[in-house]
Amino acid sequence: MDNFTFAKDKQLVIFELDDVLFPSKDYLLQVYYLFAQFIEYTEQKNAANILDFMRNHYEASGTEDLFAKTASQFDLDEKYQHNFDLLHQTARLPLKLLLYQNILDFLQELVVNRKKIVIVTAGNPEQQLNKIKQTEWNGLEQYLTVFFVDELNQPKSEVFQNILNDSNLNANEVLVVGANNFDAHQSKLINLPYIESLEIYK
Repeated sequence: MDNFTFAKDKQLVIFELDDVLFPSKDYLLQVYYLFAQFIEYTEQKNAANILDFMRNHYEASGTEDLFAKTASQFDLDEKYQHNFDLLHQTARLPLKLLLYQNILDFLQELVVNRKKIVIVTAGNPEQQLNKIKQTEWNGLEQYLTVFFVDELNQPKSEVFQNILNDSNLNANEVLVVGANNFDAHQSKLINLPYIESLEIYK
């Protein structure tokens, strides 16, 4: 199926950021790498061992209690929690974040067909903006409009509705592309068509 089949009758497509446009782990693992390097520099502890521990914990259990577990494992002072959190928001990544190939193809088709592209992303606004700034957009950045849900302090469904109102569009003229049940539920609340990002393929 051609990617554009999903959007041929739409005027606007809304995307989440993490695990929709690119893998969230591509950002997090680079943050962990930078933190491990920082600890090696300040505490003379082996960065490779710290990174391996953090990667394994993340892959097994996600981000929950990751700093606490790492601090316990390597006898790190709690003061480094601040550095760990700050890196999530301001890290200068060694490598650019790359869009999923299927999503890049889809975005390019949307631009060619003059469809509006909107990103509505939840999470810390500074961190999400940092990700956007360090993504390789392949020239698509000029076509993007971005809304930060936590900055607006509104439910995602309300942000969606405001976008519809501002664009003078009906729900059936918009498509939401997400990657989790929350995005699906928020879309359903205002009857927006929704698909999982993995459904988009060549």
